[in-house]
Amino acid sequence: MPDLRFQQPDVDAALKDWRYIHNVIIPTHILSLEEVRERSERHHLEIVYLNDALVGCSTVRPPADATMTATVIARVLASHRGHGFGEALYARGLHRARELGARVIDTVVLSSNEDGLRFAKKHGFVETERYLLPGDTIPWIDLRLS
Repeated sequence: MPDLRFQQPDVDAALKDWRYIHNVIIPTHILSLEEVRERSERHHLEIVYLNDALVGCSTVRPPADATMTATVIARVLASHRGHGFGEALYARGLHRARELGARVIDTVVLSSNEDGLRFAKKHGFVETERYLLPGDTIPWIDLRLS
């Protein structure tokens, strides 16, 4: 694996990098810097850089109920896909979710993100639900690791 650097976004510059990647990959749900700050308090966020270039980001939503279900989301900018960076982000997110006590792993993909959907299915996720959020025109897909 090339020289990858993983970082939790703990200062504004890093939060802005995480936000940029999220907003490019999820253009139907643009987040403000304040929303990203709030997420960083509830979830485990991470950014990956190749040298100094932004590659991707991840979110791990910790288990929050009796089902011990965590959500692991890995996002890689289109120009960096197909090089194993998503694998690295996903593996780190999965490890973190299990450290937090997760017994069940979910993910969520915007249906227009065909690469993300293909990645999830390749890694053993199966679709559990499709839905539209209020005001959206592109469905979200919830998937569970089988």
